[in-house]
Amino acid sequence: MKFAIIADIHANLEALQAVLAHTKQQSCTHYAFLGDFVGYCADPKACVDLVRAMNAPCVKGNHDEYCAADLPLDDLNLKARKNVEWTRKQLPADDRDWLQALPYTVQVEGFSIVHSSLECPERRSYGFDKLAATASLTRQQTALCFFGHTHVPLAFVRDGIVRGGTFTKLNIEPGKQYFVNPGSVGQPRDQNPNAAYVIYEVNKGIIELHRVPYDIAAAQRKIQEAGLAD
Repeated sequence: MKFAIIADIHANLEALQAVLAHTKQQSCTHYAFLGDFVGYCADPKACVDLVRAMNAPCVKGNHDEYCAADLPLDDLNLKARKNVEWTRKQLPADDRDWLQALPYTVQVEGFSIVHSSLECPERRSYGFDKLAATASLTRQQTALCFFGHTHVPLAFVRDGIVRGGTFTKLNIEPGKQYFVNPGSVGQPRDQNPNAAYVIYEVNKGIIELHRVPYDIAAAQRKIQEAGLAD
């Protein structure tokens, strides 16, 4: 059983299509999505349609929540507010209802998925350091949890103490807990422009990070044509 773990698509259709093609080349059999399907880029409906058709486990991200519900946008800056308002207009009621109904956390085949943190997941804290990871790990009921939100591939391991850092490949060892971020498909923030995701081979207990090139210029052009923030 090979899971493709995918986070933070952010309406980037070119990146999502490239990643899904790569998962097929890698013989992935299952998928799990860590939220933020929309926001920033210019193809929210196409990305939501692709994910919905896969009928895979999904959790809700903060951008999904803003774009699905008629929440006030006073706490967002002007550029972010403009993007949310534009995205809301692109999504029919059925897609917005689907996004709004997504849970904050899900357990899948012995592991958990969440967009940000298991500590009050609706608050959207960032798992950048050991302190934040520890707060989530103390609430983690599975040996492994995947999270998104930071757009940076990171892995935290608790074996008495919590250690963390970047990774390319992890072996899941008995008696330890893991809190793993696969990076972002639609908007990487680790100085590598290629889309990021991980493959988790459940039977072997192996997690491997993959970077996938895609047509960045096409995604940029669509953002500009839609009048969204650079």
